[in-house]
Amino acid sequence: MSLSNSVKIDVTTRYLKEQSDPFTRRFAFAYTIEITNEGSESVKLLNRYWHIANDNDHVEEVQGEGVIGKQPEIAPGKSFKYTSGTVISTEVGTMSGNYEMLSASGEKFKALIPPFLLAIPHTVH
Repeated sequence: MSLSNSVKIDVTTRYLKEQSDPFTRRFAFAYTIEITNEGSESVKLLNRYWHIANDNDHVEEVQGEGVIGKQPEIAPGKSFKYTSGTVISTEVGTMSGNYEMLSASGEKFKALIPPFLLAIPHTVH
């Protein structure tokens, strides 16, 4: 198993109606990510990269150190879970990206975050 395949990423999203304003084209979403280390050595999350696209093909790229102010180290068989958010200007959008990881043996690799949907309830069937 390659190192990039040893990290499993699960995502759940939630529309934040109370922080959204459809009249000003502000749609807020929370996303919870669980990163599971299915490999045999510890890994550390160094950096994140996000590709955020709204329904009008407007793309925002976000990159930076860690997630929510942390660079978690994840032992074999363990998970790290966090919640963050984003705002887009359409009712539907997508996010994808990657985490730059560092293995305990010193190898850097990217753990891919597959595309996931941001959508207000009942807009996508």
